[in-house]
Amino acid sequence: MSPAEAKSAPTPSKMPSTSSDAGTGKAGTEASYFDPYTSNFLLAGPVKLHPRVQLAMAAPSLNHRGEYFHDLVHEIRGLLPLLFGRPGTQVVLSGSGTAGLEAMVSGLVKKNEKMVVVSNGHFGDRLEKLADRFGQLVPVRGTWGKPVSMELLKATLEEHAPKAVAMVYNETSVGFTNPLDSVGALAHKAGALFLVDAISALPGLPTPSEAAGVDAVVVGSQKGLAAPPGLALVHLSERALKELAPQTFYTDLADHVKSLEKDDTPFTPAVPLFLALREALLLLREEGVERRQARTHRLAEATRAAVKAMGLSLFPDEEFASDTVTAIRYPSGVGDSPFRAALRDRHNLIVSGGQGQAKGQIFRIGHMGVASFGEVLAGVAAVEKEMHRLGKVPSLGAGVAAFERYLP
Repeated sequence: MSPAEAKSAPTPSKMPSTSSDAGTGKAGTEASYFDPYTSNFLLAGPVKLHPRVQLAMAAPSLNHRGEYFHDLVHEIRGLLPLLFGRPGTQVVLSGSGTAGLEAMVSGLVKKNEKMVVVSNGHFGDRLEKLADRFGQLVPVRGTWGKPVSMELLKATLEEHAPKAVAMVYNETSVGFTNPLDSVGALAHKAGALFLVDAISALPGLPTPSEAAGVDAVVVGSQKGLAAPPGLALVHLSERALKELAPQTFYTDLADHVKSLEKDDTPFTPAVPLFLALREALLLLREEGVERRQARTHRLAEATRAAVKAMGLSLFPDEEFASDTVTAIRYPSGVGDSPFRAALRDRHNLIVSGGQGQAKGQIFRIGHMGVASFGEVLAGVAAVEKEMHRLGKVPSLGAGVAAFERYLP
């Protein structure tokens, strides 16, 4: 979770106690059901973990330079093409998704080289900061929740001839998916590297096609893969691999590539997270990538149908609405923190708030990773109940009924 996401989350309730006032809400009149161990956890990331993934981290301490860990890394390397949808050079970094983005940008863009960043959300803004830190930023900005102008992007590429073009594939901040193929085609026509933040996209969304021509892709462990936060997974094309000239030490991708060829890591890895990553990748293989994407899409369709049936509205253009997270506008008069606190305390439900420009305007329901239809349906029912309590939904049942039509 980013600092902005952390700040937007309601303060957790106290753990249940045996005192006479246990279970009362803030005002002392509403029962509080929140329990972090049993909550319906529908954040936009990190997401709920499968019990097998949780148990994997309960292993004893391991020698990270020993044979067992080397075998573990070797197995993970064999499973990573499932995630990225293609073989190639793939790296696992101990660090959040942002560490992977920094490794990508700092390794492929030098101080005197231009980098065009397509930005139409909070995480696009973060990419801009990275570009400005390591290269020469050329921003192409659009309205949050809408695609940027392809004509503007084309003209910018022709004017600046950048070394790289970077974009967020899936903007969880506003529940929006960018047109990857269109931007990638323009980037490669301009001779630029195409760098993609797919932290919240894979494996829930379609893997980048050959038409997109991606040169570097970063995925975060804590989103659609449903592993714990703390690992960044990076894919490099042959072209990107040849272009690597890192400006950092810990996130030096060339160093990590060299170590991984020996089933090793250049620095002390987050061993429990590697164990959890293997289990999450095994679960993905068992379900199948296409089935994971189809289930995620069906959950998204069901959630969007429920939102419309309740009379609420999506934040992004529906044509570009994300399959991994749904961003919903608050009706007039509904406060963000009180609403999400009510979901937490009355329904044991955790959802995300807005970020940046969208803070206070939206709430977000995550339905990626191993989220089930039952869990998301319960989340929809809780939202409908609270909106009805506030007089924003005239009667109960329409949202739930709309969702149920998509049940398998």
